[in-house]
Amino acid sequence: MLPVETHHLCKQFGEFHALRDCTVAVEEGIVFGLLGPNGAGKTTWIRLLLGFLHPTSGTAIIFGTDVSIDSVRVRQQVSYLPGDACLPRHMKARGLIEFFASMHPLGDVQRSIAVAERLELDLNRRVAFMSTGMRQKLALAVVLGPRSPLLILDEPTANLDPTVRGEVLVLVHEAQREGRTVIFSSHVLSEIEDVCDRAVFLRRGELVLSQPIDALRDRHWIRGSCSQRIQLPDQSWSSSVILQQDEQGAFMVDASGELADVLRWLVGYPISGMRIEPVRLKTIYENVHRSGDLSVLGILAAEDAV
Repeated sequence: MLPVETHHLCKQFGEFHALRDCTVAVEEGIVFGLLGPNGAGKTTWIRLLLGFLHPTSGTAIIFGTDVSIDSVRVRQQVSYLPGDACLPRHMKARGLIEFFASMHPLGDVQRSIAVAERLELDLNRRVAFMSTGMRQKLALAVVLGPRSPLLILDEPTANLDPTVRGEVLVLVHEAQREGRTVIFSSHVLSEIEDVCDRAVFLRRGELVLSQPIDALRDRHWIRGSCSQRIQLPDQSWSSSVILQQDEQGAFMVDASGELADVLRWLVGYPISGMRIEPVRLKTIYENVHRSGDLSVLGILAAEDAV
């Protein structure tokens, strides 16, 4: 049974399509990254998962339960940090943690307090007198306390300093080691690379790409110019190489894995101006959201990869 699966999920507000035909499966025990600019549909997808919005069409299923049929049962198994968490201003941090722990069937006051202490939050301070960053720490302590099998974190490191951001990522890794599944939505690409197993890209309400993060770590682009037409060799490693070359001789090689064999192959050609660059999420993100060109990436579009 998958923690999360959506099938042809759509959400329309009048003539505006906030989400279009979104089909995706989230495997158990992974950290699943959600990427996209503001308005791409990330928060809409999350709210549909939790039953806060009703789909125009399609289905969302959490641990085998159709959200449209029993959203209460779904939320009993989820801890959710919204991107715009609102906390009662009159309460002190400790009292608020106790209140939310009592509301969630899997709440754990001591775990939430331990998280707050790791984030160096003053538990005796009233919410009204907290900075934005302190309120974010408090919201994280509330959400990370329950032992829910599914964590949904929408911009969890917003308004936090770099040290605290790093501690939040450690907490996410710890949740994964406990066997929990985490959906991690962020604009910070380096965080997605550090903490996620897979990331999906949303653009204008459509799921356009699914990218395993491990596949990026051994992937490089080699660019240059050659006066001859370059031919891929008939070698076993060449199956992990994609070659593009234009009429003027400019080429790009997309290579995964060890580069030694690739470089030995290229050195046999009269190449000039060669440069090697690692492929990062930033490169993919810019291609997906600025040019909309997936072909240059040499990786599968979402309908093939998900």
